[in-house]
Amino acid sequence: MYSRPFRSASPAARSSVSALLPAVLLGLACGLLLGLGLVHGAASQQQQQQQLGAGLSVARGLHTRAVPGRGVAHARCDVGFSLVRGGCTSSTSNARAHEAKNGVTCKATMPAQAVVASIVCKPSGELGTEEFKMDFMEGEKAISPWHNIPLEAGNGLYNMVTEIPKMSKAKMEVDTKAENNPIKQDMKKGKVRYYHGPIFWNYGCLPQTWEDPNIKGDDQVNGAFGDNDPLDVVEIGNAALEMGSVTPVKPLGVLSMIDDGELDWKLIAINANDPKASEINDVEDIEKHYPGTVSGIREWFRWYKTPDDKPVNSFGHGEKALGKADAIKVIEETHKHYQDMLSGASDKGKLWTP
Repeated sequence: MYSRPFRSASPAARSSVSALLPAVLLGLACGLLLGLGLVHGAASQQQQQQQLGAGLSVARGLHTRAVPGRGVAHARCDVGFSLVRGGCTSSTSNARAHEAKNGVTCKATMPAQAVVASIVCKPSGELGTEEFKMDFMEGEKAISPWHNIPLEAGNGLYNMVTEIPKMSKAKMEVDTKAENNPIKQDMKKGKVRYYHGPIFWNYGCLPQTWEDPNIKGDDQVNGAFGDNDPLDVVEIGNAALEMGSVTPVKPLGVLSMIDDGELDWKLIAINANDPKASEINDVEDIEKHYPGTVSGIREWFRWYKTPDDKPVNSFGHGEKALGKADAIKVIEETHKHYQDMLSGASDKGKLWTP
C-alpha cells in the first residue's frame, strides 16, 4: 500500500516538512497541555466579558472602575485591606477627599500596598498598533511600574505587574527604555509581536528587580549574563489577571532559562488570593495540585520561538525547577542588581530611570 517511503521524497519536499516541524511540534505541545487540563479553571471569553461588564475584573479581588478622562482605577483589597469608597488612604476619614481622583481604593493595613491602591492605569492608542501604550498614574503624575511600585507586598508576598494575561497572544512588556516605562507591545522589524499560540499562564514582572547584563552567571547557567530586564513572573493561578494590574503573589520556584545566550529567570508564583494559594507553598506542591504545570511552562518557553526559525531555548541547573528558597534568593539577587543600577555601581546602558 505504501509503495513510496518518505525518504524517497524530493529534497524540496523534505525541506518544506523540516521547516514546518517546529511549528507542528509547538502546536501538538499546546494541544497536549490543554488536553491535560493545565489551563485549569480558565474562564471563557464570554464569561470574562460578562464579569468585566459587571464592573469587576476577572481577577479575584481586583476591583476596577472607569474614571472619566483617566482610564481604569485598580485596587487590591484581598490581602490586608478592606474596600472603602473614595481615594487611596490608610484612614477612612480621608477617603472622600480622593473619591473623584481615584474612583475606588482600599483601606490599607500594609503601607506598601497603599501606594499600589492609588495607581490608575491609563491606556492610549489602539491595541495591536505601535501607538498603543498603558501609562501608570498616581494622581496627575505619571509613574513607573518598574521603579515606583514596591517590590514587597508584605507577609512574604511580592508585587507582580501583569503584562500579558493568560490565554492571550499579544507580546506586551514594560518598556524599560521609555520614560516612565509604560506597557507597550514589543516590536520586531517594524511590526508588533504576537506569540504563535496563547500563553497558558499570566505573565509579568517584579518591580525593582533587574537581571544585570554586566554580571556573568556561574557554571550552572553556562556563564550566561543577565538579559537586561526585570525578573519575569509566570503566575499559575485560576484567574486571568488584567494587563497593568498589580497582584500580590507567592513565589514557589524558578527556572533558569537561557535565551540566545542570556540568563532569563522565570519565577513561578501564584496569586495570593487564588483558592489554592494556601495549599501550594513550594514547587513540589504544584505537581500535587496541578500535575504537569512546571514541565508545561518549561516546554512552552523552550519551543515558543521556533516558528520564527529561532533555536530552542535551554535551561540551566540540569533543567530542574528550583524550589521556593532558591526563588527568593533570585528575587533578592535581582533586587540587589537593581539597586546597583540606580546607584551607578552597575552600568544601566540605555535604560530609563527616574
